[in-house]
Amino acid sequence: MSALINVQIDENKALEIYKEKVAEVIKDYDADLVYWDSKELCKRTCMSWKFIQEQFFYDPRFIKTKVGSKWFFPAKEAREFLQIWIQEKGARG
Repeated sequence: MSALINVQIDENKALEIYKEKVAEVIKDYDADLVYWDSKELCKRTCMSWKFIQEQFFYDPRFIKTKVGSKWFFPAKEAREFLQIWIQEKGARG
């Protein structure tokens, strides 16, 4: 005797659950980082260090601290600044 099982999946609901779980993982990952270093800043912005220096590194609103020879950026403030900065760039161009 064999049993047949039929499974139906609501693709929209599955996609919604998937997006929620990805958002949770990203939120948890972001919460782990208090500071970014220059390497993390480049990774987060998809920009080269040279481009960052040319575009916004010296903007007085961009908070940074140098410890020894290494730069650190408070993650929350850097993210907030970058959101404002990119909106300003979009409004101009």
